[in-house]
This record gives sequence, structure tokens and C-alpha cells, in this order.
Amino acid sequence: MSEQRNLRTDHGDHGDVSAAWEALVATARRTVTDGLVVGTSGNVSVRVGDLVLVTPSGVPYDRLTPDDATGVDLDGHQVLGTLVPTSELPLHLAVYETTDATAVVHTHAVHATAVSTLVEELPLVHYMAAALGGPVRVAPYATYGSAALARNALRALDGRSGCLLRNHGTLTHGTGLDQAYDRTAQLEWMCRLWLTASSVPHLTPTLLTPAQLTEATQKLRDYGQRP
Repeated sequence: MSEQRNLRTDHGDHGDVSAAWEALVATARRTVTDGLVVGTSGNVSVRVGDLVLVTPSGVPYDRLTPDDATGVDLDGHQVLGTLVPTSELPLHLAVYETTDATAVVHTHAVHATAVSTLVEELPLVHYMAAALGGPVRVAPYATYGSAALARNALRALDGRSGCLLRNHGTLTHGTGLDQAYDRTAQLEWMCRLWLTASSVPHLTPTLLTPAQLTEATQKLRDYGQRP
């Protein structure tokens, strides 16, 4: 009960946090439904003020309930719930410390993970790389859950909203869960596209030039509906 009181007084309205947890669980379940993770691999977080809600370690997403809400402060101290937070907590907190993101999605998507073992940077096979800030880099391998992995990821994310983690998976962030998830799905799609095109015998995929990517970046700024 004291944790819930602290939640209301130190981290804002309890209803906002409950809604954020519900959205987080829905996003985590979507990563499974859409084939971006298997079992309990991957993790999702969302920031509400100075509270970071995270998926707990080793718990299947379809078993999570409102009573399982798990949260830490920006220093990583658990302030909500009794379940142990994801082992990738350092990765999530590093993103919140260095960007204006309010949501982070990490997956073990199969095509993206395969690409992470092959290249230093995802080849520019599609202009939607512009939606992630430019060519998607691959962060050097480090043990999962380690400070070294968080440091490597931050370097790969410099100027980007998504990266690949070598022999591991994907990491994307956004201003909300929907945007972070969409960026993950887009990254996985681009990786699948490159693997498909590059597997055709005797042919080499054409790639976009930096100038073409710059032009796409400018057009994407005006994409969609006006507020």
C-alpha cells in the first residue's frame, strides 16, 4: 500500500500510471503476436514523469495483470510492484537519460537479429530509414543487461531513433509506445527486405544514395495529417 501512496504523491496521477501500464502490456503482447519476440524475450518500457514502467523479468506477457505493474525511478530504484524489472533495465534508462523519449521497445526480431550478425550498418534499401534518423547502425556486442551494452547502444543511437544490437536484436524509442513500436516493426521490415533482396543469386540490391535519403527525410517531415 505504501508503494501505491508513493506512486500517487511522487509520480503523478494513479489513473495515468494505470493507463500507461495497460498500454505497455498491450504493446508487449503485440510484439509476441506480430512475431517480433518469442516467449519472454525482449522488453518494453514507458516513462510517466519520473517513473519508468517496465515489463518484469521472465514473465509471459499474457499473464500480466494490473496488479503486476512494475516501475522504477530514473536511477533504477524500484518504486512500484514486487516483480523484478527486466534485466535490460540499464538499456532503457540510458535511453531516457540521453533522449526525450517516453517509450522504448527492445525485441529479438529474427530478420533484424540476422542482419546484426552480417553488417556494421543496415544497407540503405529503403527510404524509410529516414524515419529512424538515417542509416541504422549496429551496436557492438556486449552481454545482455550490462552497462557496456547500454553504452554501445547509445553510440549507435546517436542521431537515430533505432539501432540493431549485434547478435541480439533491435532497440527503438519514440514519443509514445505506438511510435516506438512502429519504428521497431519498420526496422524489422527493412531488415527482411534487405535479406530477401540480397539472397537473389547473381544480383546485388540497389541502394539509395545519401542525397536520395536526405530528400526522403525532408518529405517525411510533412508526411501525414496536419494537427
